[in-house]
Amino acid sequence: MRPSPADPLFAGIDVGSSGARAVVIDETGATLSEGRASMAEFGTDPRNPMTWAAAVESALGAALGCVARGRVAALAVDGTSGTLVAVDARGEPLALARMYDDPCEDSALLAAIDAAAPAESAARGPTSGLARAALFARLKPARILHQADWIAFRFSGRFLSDANNALKTGFDPVVLAWPAWIERVGVDAALLPEVVAPGAMVGTITPAAARAFGLPADVGVAAGTTDGCASFLATGASRVGDGVTALGASLTLKLLSDRPIFAPRYGVYSHRLLDMWLAGGASNSGGAALLAHFPPSEIEALTPLIDPEADSGLDYYPLTRKGERFPFADPDFAPRMAPRPERREQFLQAILEGVAGIEALGYRRLADLGAPRLVSMRTVGGGARNPAWTRIRERKLGVPFLEPISSEAAYGAALLARRAWSG
Repeated sequence: MRPSPADPLFAGIDVGSSGARAVVIDETGATLSEGRASMAEFGTDPRNPMTWAAAVESALGAALGCVARGRVAALAVDGTSGTLVAVDARGEPLALARMYDDPCEDSALLAAIDAAAPAESAARGPTSGLARAALFARLKPARILHQADWIAFRFSGRFLSDANNALKTGFDPVVLAWPAWIERVGVDAALLPEVVAPGAMVGTITPAAARAFGLPADVGVAAGTTDGCASFLATGASRVGDGVTALGASLTLKLLSDRPIFAPRYGVYSHRLLDMWLAGGASNSGGAALLAHFPPSEIEALTPLIDPEADSGLDYYPLTRKGERFPFADPDFAPRMAPRPERREQFLQAILEGVAGIEALGYRRLADLGAPRLVSMRTVGGGARNPAWTRIRERKLGVPFLEPISSEAAYGAALLARRAWSG
């Protein structure tokens, strides 16, 4: 029996470069089950799409094993932004995937993209998604898909993408179309998937996928998004001015805006998301700059010795190497990590303050470019667990810090599935 409107369940799938996760939620947003799998369990090459598929099957199977599968109403997939795969007419991969961080070594191709693309396009740069698509076009594929597109294809049987995953491949999120200029760099738009809004219902599950996962034949498949956008949705941020900072290896800022902000000279671009815009950028500073000087155990031991209410008096710009991309772009910008105090806890505090200062500058940069001012903060990533760092950031940002509902991208994908099913 199919679920009544009172008891449907929704599955979200997050697939990345190292593993897959799945979450099942109910209509209230409560998480009922989770599953995860490492790519390493199924193959040695994370570029092999069949390894992605095996990890997804394991993660989703584990999550569905803890719920009544007959109640599942819809699912959605998020994936790594910029990772592409070329497929034949049956959807079978023609080659290993090109990953989000694979640089393009064809300088002529990058020059052609720079000459053809508008200044605000996210398709520019050495890790351009459009450059990867142009290289795959030489294989004469039936379609070139993003990672999330290909996984979703295995559920829906349709070659579709979403406006977020398509952004770095050249899709224009303002006019909602593949622009004509991409053909000048060797990419026929017919090779790229049709693009729909994240959270749009795109069809029902294929009979083969329904049998494989023990799901009803009419489970809906919703358009997904990128892992970064899904993580933002997962936190519960939903109002203009809500910000989410990811304190991972790098420092990533995202701000919900009522208008798009594109400023490549500052490393800023925007995703169209749920009738609004998600503006932001990623600094080269962050947790990697911290871990270059302190192991996690020492950070934990020294944190109680820090007084986060009193500044260290040091003005650091922590980086692991030369170069910054946001809140300004300067490939020659050098780290500023001196003078170095004798006390290790003071050195740690100065680094924490430095990263927090970059974060504050980033949100000011977005406001200067026309985005709304920051009104609230939610934090994800390992740095969110450090109480001294949190208090330092509270002082520098001057806005309320709110607890995220979830930090799992798969949860954000499940929310998109719920949105699609509810109309």
